[in-house]
Amino acid sequence: MIILFSCAEKSAENENLTLENIPLSYAQGFDIQEGEGFWILTVNQPWKGAKQSFKYLVLEEGKSGPEGEFNGVIQLPVEEVILTSTTQIPHLDLLGETQKMIAFPNLDLISSEKVWERIDQNLVKDLGSAPSANVEMILEMEPDWMMVSTLGEDMRNMDLLNQSGIPTPINGEYVEQHPLGRAEWIKFTGVLLGKYEEADSVFGVVEKAYLEAEELVKSIPDAEKPTVLTGVLYQDIWYAPGSESWGAKILENAGGNYIFKEQKGTGSLELNYEYVLDQSMNSKFWIGSADFNSLQEMGEAEPRYKVFKAFKEGNVFTYTAKKGPKGGFEYFELGYMRPDWVLKDLIKIIHPNLLPDYQLYFYNQLNEN
Repeated sequence: MIILFSCAEKSAENENLTLENIPLSYAQGFDIQEGEGFWILTVNQPWKGAKQSFKYLVLEEGKSGPEGEFNGVIQLPVEEVILTSTTQIPHLDLLGETQKMIAFPNLDLISSEKVWERIDQNLVKDLGSAPSANVEMILEMEPDWMMVSTLGEDMRNMDLLNQSGIPTPINGEYVEQHPLGRAEWIKFTGVLLGKYEEADSVFGVVEKAYLEAEELVKSIPDAEKPTVLTGVLYQDIWYAPGSESWGAKILENAGGNYIFKEQKGTGSLELNYEYVLDQSMNSKFWIGSADFNSLQEMGEAEPRYKVFKAFKEGNVFTYTAKKGPKGGFEYFELGYMRPDWVLKDLIKIIHPNLLPDYQLYFYNQLNEN
């Protein structure tokens, strides 16, 4: 049983304990509480539909914490950590803590220049396709903590690592549907590194830029918002973001008329080609069309794409503008931490007159060849 505390609560074991709840603006998947010399992180949405929460105690240097049961105890200062998702890497980069990452599963996926400088110096070990296959390596490295994601198989060896003294805080950022909600998870990492104030400052910059960009399109009438198609075919199923998802919300914030806005869901829609064709044949833009390098390559891969107006007119955009040394897409690493840049890209595509001097960062327009 995990003992819960709040500002107004006291217990027999901790009768003098007072906690301050640190407010979060957008993220719903975790909570932060600060006490005298310690922090408590609660992940209440570790995965979609989760019925359990996870609680972590972070002790400041030379300090002790409350009695109780926690899923992990982290002692600051932290010197070495392991990450398991590319979306976690920008947290370290932006907090000036890149040097603390000592291992990652499949280094080829990484695009961060700062991390690659360390990889080239053999300072970051490759855990292979999944950390679960290299638990012995993790135990041998003895990191101060390993951040896991509930999207993959990282959780398989959580109990073993915890029993061995390696805390495994769960990052459930993918559950967040507001673009700024995912970015706000940098505060979670900030607490784990003893850099909450810095994380709060970084997020403040991102939030301000996002809201300023969003304000540019708020006065545009719905009738002037061009239709936008997303997604691709895979084995005769068309996959596209549900209308309540991160991707759909940021398209809406960019002033796009998302063609599947009536299709509810926070995850990926599974649609048949005939339905998509009926709804989207005349959409003005097609955004997020996988990782094709040209319209020719896209059309050769799937001839049915060629009938769409956006394809015919060359209004197809994909997220492949920035890649790491081994081909990892920066969009899937930095994009979730910098939704303000993604939003500006989409505004530039959909309403170019609103950002006349802006250059696309993540996206590029596919040429014929």
